[in-house]
Amino acid sequence: MTLASVAMNSLLLRPLPSATTSGSLVGRVSPAAQRRPGAVAWPRDGRCRRGGVAAAGAWMEEAGTAVLEEAVRRNPALSESYRPAGLPRPNGTVLEAQGRVCTGPEQTRPLGEEQAMRVLDTILRSATGELKDEPVSSAQLGAFFAGMTIRANCFPEATQWSEGERRAMSLFWPRLVHVLPPEVKFIADPEGTIMGANGLTGPRYIGQGTAEMRLVGALREVLAGGHLGYEEIQCVLKDVLPFGSMGASSPSVSEALLAAFLIGQRMNRETDRELKGYCLAFDDELGPPPIADVNSLTHYGEPYDGNTRFFRSTLFVAAVRACYGEACLLHGVEWMPPKGGITEGQMLKFMGANTHLSPTQAKTLLEVCVQFCILC
Repeated sequence: MTLASVAMNSLLLRPLPSATTSGSLVGRVSPAAQRRPGAVAWPRDGRCRRGGVAAAGAWMEEAGTAVLEEAVRRNPALSESYRPAGLPRPNGTVLEAQGRVCTGPEQTRPLGEEQAMRVLDTILRSATGELKDEPVSSAQLGAFFAGMTIRANCFPEATQWSEGERRAMSLFWPRLVHVLPPEVKFIADPEGTIMGANGLTGPRYIGQGTAEMRLVGALREVLAGGHLGYEEIQCVLKDVLPFGSMGASSPSVSEALLAAFLIGQRMNRETDRELKGYCLAFDDELGPPPIADVNSLTHYGEPYDGNTRFFRSTLFVAAVRACYGEACLLHGVEWMPPKGGITEGQMLKFMGANTHLSPTQAKTLLEVCVQFCILC
């Protein structure tokens, strides 16, 4: 997980601000500072004024454009730059569809008939073993069909299934029902109300083993657009998440069920109780996070899968606030599907920042940076 505090001297790894030679030149960039990108001129009293921040802002705008251009060039949707070697590449056709349908009640963009036909044909050919090079993974199947089910059950009319999606599903589902695994057929129609006579698996499905049975029960509520209590979330997470070192254990439930559960919670927009369950489940396993000794902390938690449609100024806003001694915290990941957009983690990495701080390191850096601003 990317965890970085924002400070001009440490986070962006630029030279420390240099003082001006005259107190009357408040906010003016010194000749030395002009020769060093990112340096800010400080007055004699050591406090960063608006002129200095404006100079930093101008540099950030220029640097931000370059960073974004490079990040777009190396976007994982187009290259392998951010994909671990051992992680299989998802099927591109289904991944593109996930980016449209596995999102919120207002943000979802229904598929047209042509795209829906192409996606379902890809799933069918993958399930029958025809796609050897780029098969559709179990997790993709779970996420895609969970998105379709939630849209059919509880989304507003504008983001429910389009007529094209209905026609495509009516054509392909009678064939898909014979080749998809039982858990995926359950996700696609948990109560037998969507697919008609070909949706009889869902109501009878219970899963295999205690962990799957508990997850299936929770999924019935999630796929209907409902929410879970704090205790339910805690029980499900402790059953299914592979806590421990990476690769030390495999999930105790089907990847399709787990993917459906996680994306379903996100599409339904987690309640405070559900978010508390997630946070405390990790705290119980990893221990509570350290608490930084600062007066206040501005917390920036942008969507982890980044952005592809507009410029995000969060990083630069946080850097400018840090110039005023306001402690700021960014967290996220370098890349995440289905959107695979530009993230703060990518931008910081291209700037040369350390984006792999532990919680304890982040706490220390926050405290040091705030003390530096106080002393200045």
